[in-house]
Amino acid sequence: MPQTVATPGLETAGQEQRVPQFHAVLLDDDQHTYDYVIEMLQKLFCYSTAEAFQHAVEVDTTGRTVVITCELAAAEFARDQIHAYGADPRMPGRSKGSMRAILEPAAL
Repeated sequence: MPQTVATPGLETAGQEQRVPQFHAVLLDDDQHTYDYVIEMLQKLFCYSTAEAFQHAVEVDTTGRTVVITCELAAAEFARDQIHAYGADPRMPGRSKGSMRAILEPAAL
């Protein structure tokens, strides 16, 4: 559900300003295992094993998965956490670094 913020001086009768929401989208690659994706999503976003596995399947089959939808600052933080998570130790030599993530505006 989109959040609303009442801003003094900007409200008119019955109108509220909506805070823009953004998706943090995890992108697929061939340098990370399912175990890596599941572990990362559990540690960074507190997903259950089942939820993290569903996202791992989605990113593998469709090339992307929305991991969180929130305000811009929080979405940027989520993206940055993904970028900082590091290489997959299960794929030494092949995994050169973290997975990629992008931000997209969420439809209101």
